[in-house]
Amino acid sequence: MKFNSLIPELTVTDIERTKDFYLNILGFKMEYERPENKFIFVSLEGNQMMLEQENGHWSVGELEYPFGRGINFEMTVSDVDAIYKRVLDAGIKPFHEMQVSNYRSNDEVVVQKEFLVQDPDGYLLRFTD
Repeated sequence: MKFNSLIPELTVTDIERTKDFYLNILGFKMEYERPENKFIFVSLEGNQMMLEQENGHWSVGELEYPFGRGINFEMTVSDVDAIYKRVLDAGIKPFHEMQVSNYRSNDEVVVQKEFLVQDPDGYLLRFTD
């Protein structure tokens, strides 16, 4: 496995709950884990994330739900509809329902199908085609 140049590492409150959400609901693959550190490294079609249960080592302030305020993590996937269905089938309400969005990129308009969902700690995840 080749590591991306930028890999977010998110602090979570319960690594087992987080692992279940990312692996069983969203469909991420477990690349490796360090159970002794309550740490997992997961990937989904080239998107990579590190998730670690809160331990105080990286804290710059008090964590309050929802974590990650002011940021969303956009991940391009091959079948955004399948992930959306898994989220709905799990009884999770999306933060933003599936929609088609237009974004200007210099002189071009990029059209993408997308939805947003919060993970168990409130981090905002955007899945797009």
